[in-house]
Amino acid sequence: MSAAEGGLAALRFPNAAPPPPGTAIKVAPGLRWLRMPLPFQLNHINLWLVDDGEGWAIVDTGINSDETRELWRQVLAEALDGPKVTRLICTHFHPDHMGLAGWLAERLGIELWTTAGEWEHARRAIADRPGTFHADLVDFYRQIGFGNLEETVRTSRPGSYRSLVSPVPDRYRRLEDGMELAIGGHRWRVIIGRGHAPEHACLYCPALNLLIAGDQVLPKISPNVSLWPRGSDQDPLGSFLASLDTLERAVPADAFVLPSHHLPFYGLHARIGELRRLHAERLAEIVAVCDRPRTGAEIVPMLFRRALDRHQLGFAIGETMAHLARAVASGGIARQERADGVWLFQRV
Repeated sequence: MSAAEGGLAALRFPNAAPPPPGTAIKVAPGLRWLRMPLPFQLNHINLWLVDDGEGWAIVDTGINSDETRELWRQVLAEALDGPKVTRLICTHFHPDHMGLAGWLAERLGIELWTTAGEWEHARRAIADRPGTFHADLVDFYRQIGFGNLEETVRTSRPGSYRSLVSPVPDRYRRLEDGMELAIGGHRWRVIIGRGHAPEHACLYCPALNLLIAGDQVLPKISPNVSLWPRGSDQDPLGSFLASLDTLERAVPADAFVLPSHHLPFYGLHARIGELRRLHAERLAEIVAVCDRPRTGAEIVPMLFRRALDRHQLGFAIGETMAHLARAVASGGIARQERADGVWLFQRV
């Protein structure tokens, strides 16, 4: 995920600090906020408990780790103080959001609610024969123009999906775009976002004017939008920008936004505008550096000039390729293939 500079003055953050680990605090009527640690530079994820009448609905889980499981035991035993958990809702399949879905569902005897695209991606990622995605990355990075392929793959993949996720339940309740579900005394509308994940579910409650945004809109960083090998969406940035338009139409500007990272905020439409400008600037930068035929491997360090750790490098490559794909789709850049199969990009 890349940093988004400036514009934070347009946002308002009513909570000065997050809840301590293992605790849940009230953030809105019938909503509690808890936070779990992540072993990355982005070192946390926000999770939500929604009053569901007879108990609490959980939204997202954290990764599959001993530390996260122990914090969940603490939350379930102390913070909830007795009321049962009614269901688990996962916004998307990434490990910090669905990593403990299987563990929580089995432990609490609850159903997983998610979209078909996210459940299928999670199940496929876990079922992949070991080494399959590694081979796909080698081929992908060869096309991008990297020389030391094995080293590039090794340094851009800190861990496999399987290592961060407990077994995903083999059954689920399907969330679909536009459907409404009753959670406690309120109706929540599902709004599907794309680009960051294949079928990301945001939840909007008109009565509370509150959006559980997942990773689709974040206040201080831009959600990672990457082109990956085997990706069914070959223009994920185009899909992401279209999803911002959808959210802007569907959710009022003064809604309270609960994001998966950093602090809850007001200023949804202002933040959407910032994200649009950020990607427009990045696309203009891409077109500018393609004044002659260049490989993706050449362009990555031109866009990401800071030092990148193992977790960030893969995202930087994926984001660069997503922006190149959007520039090609919009006609600003042409892609050709060199005799050795490497892609070359040049502005038209």
